[in-house]
Amino acid sequence: MSRRIVTVTPNPSLDRTIELAGELQRGAVQRATRSTAEPGGKGVNVSRVVVASGGDTVAVLPGDELDPVLLGLATRGIPTAALPIGAPLRSNVTVTEPTGTTTKLNEPGPSLAGRLDDLAALVAETAAATATGPAARWVVLAGSLPPGLPDDALAVLVRAVRKRHGDGVRIAVDSSGVPFTALLQSGERIDLVKPNAEELAEVVGGDPETYERDVDAAATAAQRLRDRNVGAVLLTLGSAGAVLVTDTGSYAAAAPRIVARSTVGAGDSSLAGYLLAEVAGQSPEQRLAQAVATGAAAAALPGSDVPALDHTDPAAITVRTLHPQQSQQPAHEPA
Repeated sequence: MSRRIVTVTPNPSLDRTIELAGELQRGAVQRATRSTAEPGGKGVNVSRVVVASGGDTVAVLPGDELDPVLLGLATRGIPTAALPIGAPLRSNVTVTEPTGTTTKLNEPGPSLAGRLDDLAALVAETAAATATGPAARWVVLAGSLPPGLPDDALAVLVRAVRKRHGDGVRIAVDSSGVPFTALLQSGERIDLVKPNAEELAEVVGGDPETYERDVDAAATAAQRLRDRNVGAVLLTLGSAGAVLVTDTGSYAAAAPRIVARSTVGAGDSSLAGYLLAEVAGQSPEQRLAQAVATGAAAAALPGSDVPALDHTDPAAITVRTLHPQQSQQPAHEPA
């Protein structure tokens, strides 16, 4: 069984993190205690965790060979498949406070107008068996869309992978807003989605704060996503933990107590932990425990640092079973 995880980040960035000694003061001059710059974007972060954990990954993204993002990935030993675009990638700035409060300033990114077919072909080709390794087990579509791509770009990418690989590759999506809604409306089958409480509420309605307080309500709402041709839902709830909804049932896990230093990349790390547990053949409960443990480990690190699985403790995470699923849709192979 292939263990390769191909990540697709249509709008990658150079993530600059500035750490402050106190609270952020608007309009004031403040000195940073530390600053870092890392190649970033949701899919890129997943690949970073996979590499740190000794896993097999390829990060697919737009960008020129000498762009700082591509150079940063090469320096960190992360294999890439890049679509040259003749323009610099964006820079995002994150400001973190000692309490763990995070403020993000994200640029829009360079335009990819007219390049969707090129990107789709690159994604499908990278997911196939190549001289550098086996075919992918997972393709992860993650993050926002850059200017110039249509709202249905995620659906186009999913369709390209399905056309090339059928059911031979599993597809995970971590996105939000209009592109994610358009994907759900397209009817394309997705094996796994990873929303947070706000992103879930955007799609199915309800109150994000209620989902963070009431895991049964969260699981019921997540089931509405499964009824839209989604195999499984990994709902990350920050300090409240996470909920997993699959064909076999619903599960909840509370987050461990940590001193949060930065939430940048915590959700991405949770997704990476889940996928690494899945390719290792672990049960849904074990996958959820690993997802929560990896997300918590990321939040305890400074800036946009990501953890390796060796630095997590999934055995310390308690997973409990919620109500069994009542889906009317045909059963999916468990994701």
